[in-house]
Amino acid sequence: MVTAVRLLAFAGSARRGSLNRKLLVAAVEAARAAGADVTLIDLNDHVLPLYHGDLEDAQGLPPAAAALVALIQSHHGLLVASPEYNGNVTPLLKNTIDWCTRADANPFAGKVAAVVSASPGPFGGAKSLQQAQQLLFKLGCHVVPGGTTLAQADKAFHAEGRLTDARALKSLKALAASLVELTRKIS
Repeated sequence: MVTAVRLLAFAGSARRGSLNRKLLVAAVEAARAAGADVTLIDLNDHVLPLYHGDLEDAQGLPPAAAALVALIQSHHGLLVASPEYNGNVTPLLKNTIDWCTRADANPFAGKVAAVVSASPGPFGGAKSLQQAQQLLFKLGCHVVPGGTTLAQADKAFHAEGRLTDARALKSLKALAASLVELTRKIS
């Protein structure tokens, strides 16, 4: 059993003012409070081309994908913010995951993962959250049930970015505690 749980956190949004990145920051704080060592990364620092088999055949795994694979492999679990575009996961999130699975070994297999999602709409990105969970499960992750969705997220943060929604904060704390506990048991 692992005593020091290491989590890798990232959002499937590249936008500076992303509501999902704001929610992820609150989730990271909750995971740290639950005892995890969390590495928060920005996918803008790991820019990847659109996945294309011919490109992979010609050039191999892009260096940014190799770096992400190494990061995933060096952590016990994942904390993922999954924005919703047209009722689906974002192209950024899907493309990132697709490239990482092209490594010699699937870096997601055996990892524990939790997903959060925020949206200005009434459902808080629930469809994207479920699809991200299904994708991570398909790749061999132990997915923490539930997740946290934040509806009307455009009204849920202070001007400086702190989450004000008490119900969402409670949900994040419970999700983070479950993620850390499950990771300790499995890793």
